[in-house]
Amino acid sequence: MNKKELILKLNKINAIKFGEFKLKTGIISPIYIDLRVTISYPEVLKAVADEMSKIAKDLNYDLIAGVPYTALPIATVISMDLNKPMVMRRKEVKDYGTKKAIEGVYKKGQTCLIIEDLISSGSSVFETIEPLEHEGLKISDVIILLDREQGGKKRIENKGYKLHNIITMSDIITVLLEEGKIDDDTKEKVQQFLKDNQF
Repeated sequence: MNKKELILKLNKINAIKFGEFKLKTGIISPIYIDLRVTISYPEVLKAVADEMSKIAKDLNYDLIAGVPYTALPIATVISMDLNKPMVMRRKEVKDYGTKKAIEGVYKKGQTCLIIEDLISSGSSVFETIEPLEHEGLKISDVIILLDREQGGKKRIENKGYKLHNIITMSDIITVLLEEGKIDDDTKEKVQQFLKDNQF
């Protein structure tokens, strides 16, 4: 599937929203990408995972970890596609049972591929990388579906990780404008927002 088809599929399932949305960072954005809805559309979830798998199959790693929670179903599909084991970072470490921060079977020194849905600042990626590295796992590559083009890619690469993305916010705006799904005013609002809100 090409970028344009993927963007139009995401738009059709209302994963791309325009309006006023408060982001995790606290800032108000004129565009919101809600990839959580893909779990209700297996065909779109599979299309997203397939595009990421194309990149993943050429990389060297032993394990896959999805950033909780949105990327977990995507990582699961990739894990099954490529027959690669998966580990999972707990968002909340339980104070009972095994009290593990990382679930799954792994050994120190193994390399883990990180899967994330999108990045703005990159903070959620770091929140997953840190406990994995603390357990002795090595991270070299991160695959994301969408780069919001707000500086997250640079922040991740400055720490020595290689970031691979399928689409960018510019791709989304270009395709939706070409297809008459948005107008010039919306395009300008989004572009101005991205320019004004860099990390």
